[in-house]
Amino acid sequence: MDDIAAYFWVALGGAIGSVARYALGNALVVALGASFPWGTLLINVLGSFIISCFGMLAGEQGRLPLPFEARVFVTVGLCGGFTTFSSFSLQTVELARNGQAGRALFYVIISVVLCVLACALGVSVAQAVNAPRQG
Repeated sequence: MDDIAAYFWVALGGAIGSVARYALGNALVVALGASFPWGTLLINVLGSFIISCFGMLAGEQGRLPLPFEARVFVTVGLCGGFTTFSSFSLQTVELARNGQAGRALFYVIISVVLCVLACALGVSVAQAVNAPRQG
């Protein structure tokens, strides 16, 4: 695959991921209010699960190996556009600057713990799917 094609797939995935992030983030603000960045938290947890599970399943050694183009589309493009670590960082600073240091610390801890757990779950799910079939 040439470099131009890789950039195309990353751009396409990024556009889709960014729109999905915007839509889900807004939906959660409408549903839960804007007092805590639940949308960003959910997006980062989902993105952590998706990138790890997909990466394990679609890699060359996975049960569902996919071409490089498909892998870069999902991992770099879609997940890169969907996850919001820069938004997470800004929202943490804003919480702290607004005198909500406790909420900021809670947000950092819960985000890191849940995203790492989501990655571990994604790996576990992919390993179970990749495991040789019995029978």
